[in-house]
Amino acid sequence: MREAVRTGHLAPGTRLPSSRQLATDLGLARNTVADAYADLVAEGWLTARRGSGTLVADRMITRPILARSAADPSGDFCHDLIPGSPDLAAFPRAAWLRATRRALAAAPDDALGYGDPRGRPELRAALADHLARARGVHVSPEHILICAGVSHGLQILSGVLAGRGARNVAVESYGLDRYWGLLAAAGLKTLPLPLDTHGTDPVPPVGTDAVLLTPAHQFPVGTALQRDRRTAVVEWARRTGGLVLEDDYDGEFRFDRQSVGALQGLDPDCVVYLGTASQTLAPGLRLAWMALPPTLAEEAVAAKGQIDSCEVVSQLTMAEFITSGAYDHHVRAARRRYRDRRDALVTALLQHAPKVRVIGTAAGLHTVLGLPPGTEQRVLQSAARQGLKVAGLSRYRHDRSLSAMADALVVGYGVPSDAAWPQALSALVRILS
Repeated sequence: MREAVRTGHLAPGTRLPSSRQLATDLGLARNTVADAYADLVAEGWLTARRGSGTLVADRMITRPILARSAADPSGDFCHDLIPGSPDLAAFPRAAWLRATRRALAAAPDDALGYGDPRGRPELRAALADHLARARGVHVSPEHILICAGVSHGLQILSGVLAGRGARNVAVESYGLDRYWGLLAAAGLKTLPLPLDTHGTDPVPPVGTDAVLLTPAHQFPVGTALQRDRRTAVVEWARRTGGLVLEDDYDGEFRFDRQSVGALQGLDPDCVVYLGTASQTLAPGLRLAWMALPPTLAEEAVAAKGQIDSCEVVSQLTMAEFITSGAYDHHVRAARRRYRDRRDALVTALLQHAPKVRVIGTAAGLHTVLGLPPGTEQRVLQSAARQGLKVAGLSRYRHDRSLSAMADALVVGYGVPSDAAWPQALSALVRILS
């Protein structure tokens, strides 16, 4: 903390977390943190006033911050605002441990064997019930396939599509290049869909065999697929025999109203639903799932392999976590936490950077901030100099030859801990203002 103040990464006047909160985040005794705070106050790095908390003292920066390239991954970043991960410090360790104990105590001996390639039946049954209730997904446990992440699921589906003779998959014009790479590795060509003021136009061109969408919360732009367009893409699939691949990566995090139901509910026979625990719990669990049309299920199982490749104890724990109600409790608490962070970001921008526009739906763990034309790269360079890891919208563009959206930042507010978020927000607003 002394070094962060000395170099200017913690600006004068920044409010620090309470000793209790920081001790919880770091896994330390509260007295340890309180003693460190006291030492830093005595040395003049911090100030502490009753009723005002602990603040960074007003002092000169004694060592210049070296300029770093925004593209340099080796830079010494203080705050990570790249989207794609939740607050890992908030992982419910105690509740997860209790669920693990209960799951192992109740598990039959054969649960520790090689297992069904579809995944543990306990988890598939729990997911079928949860997805019907929370996301409007209609699927039987027999047609759920457990996989080690959405990337693993797309790899399986790419093999199935290629095996059926598919050649073209339509994708959103902004998204994750690693997904496009998985499709390309299977010999499939990705065709970017048009993007207009209403979001993605999902009906693909003639000759398309499948379409990959994030309809509940488009990644990264943040729009939700409109009702008429949801109906239109399902009608396209029925008419042509095509397949819709629905990536519902953060569908349970909608802040302004009830979550938009899954596209799969409109026609389970032509939509593959992909869900994951990476955003709600942690990507390190390597737990994701696919709700498959009955006509596709056996092919997908064969493409995955004859042995369950997903870690069994985590599957059993996840099943217990869902059926006990602990998962719903965790998601509700996380939804409140991330809503508060988004609200704090919007409020701070209105006060200090009113020219920056917040784009997209009030949902998920990231938002898009529209910038004045021609400023994206300059803002990224400034952020890197301040130790702030953040992405530009252009990073997620499919085809550089297509007309692009305006300059913008994609800000993930999920990664910082509760203690680190105020400092990360302060640094971001300081750059944008």
